[in-house]
Amino acid sequence: MAVLCKPAIAVPEYVITNEETLELARRLHHDHPQIDLALRLIKNTGVQKRHLIQPIEAVLEHPGLDHRSAVFEAESKARVPAVVSKALEQAQVEPSQIDLIVYVSCTGFMMPSLTAWLINKLGFRSDTRQLPIAQLGCAAGGAAVNRSHDFCLAYPGANVLIVACEFCSLCYQPTDLGVGSLLSNGLFGDGIAAAVVRGEGGIGIRLERNASYLIPNTEGWISYAVRSTGFHFQLDKRVPGTMEPLSPALRALAEQHQWNVGKLDFYIVHAGGPRILDDLSHFLEVPPMAFRFSRATLTEYGNIASAVVLDALARMFDEQSALDGHHGLLAGFGPGITAEMSLGTWASPES
Repeated sequence: MAVLCKPAIAVPEYVITNEETLELARRLHHDHPQIDLALRLIKNTGVQKRHLIQPIEAVLEHPGLDHRSAVFEAESKARVPAVVSKALEQAQVEPSQIDLIVYVSCTGFMMPSLTAWLINKLGFRSDTRQLPIAQLGCAAGGAAVNRSHDFCLAYPGANVLIVACEFCSLCYQPTDLGVGSLLSNGLFGDGIAAAVVRGEGGIGIRLERNASYLIPNTEGWISYAVRSTGFHFQLDKRVPGTMEPLSPALRALAEQHQWNVGKLDFYIVHAGGPRILDDLSHFLEVPPMAFRFSRATLTEYGNIASAVVLDALARMFDEQSALDGHHGLLAGFGPGITAEMSLGTWASPES
């Protein structure tokens, strides 16, 4: 069965703290009629710091979509290869052994996808399949895991490389002054993650079942308005309450597998904000500590979109708390409102 191995993670060198974000918001939007609400929401995100690919002064300039697209391509090519190489090394797999590359990003656009460049640059086979995913937002990390699992079921013994590259700072729009936009300016960070799903062998989560669920009539709650200036993030105030309708889908998936969703050994979920984790704890009836990996990602890096689930998983690897046979859940949530969910069992070297 397919095993999701230890992810490799990288965050860029420029750092902005929550206090610096709050001070910046006060200075830039001192006359905003809802500035006090925005500041309170940013403060309550639980984010202590975020990492950016450029100094904050460059982020705030916004010289245009053409310039930002050039930055996205240049920074992707400069930063992704090292993360990919580390993920391959951790999975003990060579580039020539990869059969599919699933590349996810919602913060920039390239055609051909970065997958084509990676195949030529890093020595992957010319017949390596490519699956770029650009429009699932934060849910794409979970979707990448699920599509990798599906591929390994269709082609037993195949190996898949997952790459998530998110430069959320390139989506900053200085003219977007809604409270949701101001909140996002203090929530999202930049990050890159990669992981290998091995069709045979490997240490990590042995993937066993996956599913998707979309909450009806919520497609406008998380979205981009695509304009000449780039991607304009739009966030509905109802989004933080979406775990109530999504929790039954998580519970149903576990029941299909004859598991109790409230009695699993580990939980790796996308942390869009602290309310998401608090509500999951309540509705799934699990202790808040169960989401410590996701909360740590949010605290240290902010919301790094599709890379969150892989970073949270890497933290579980580092803690070394998972034991052979432990059961767990991995889930990403994003636009749609969509949940991409999977169940798996921890596989140790001896299993």
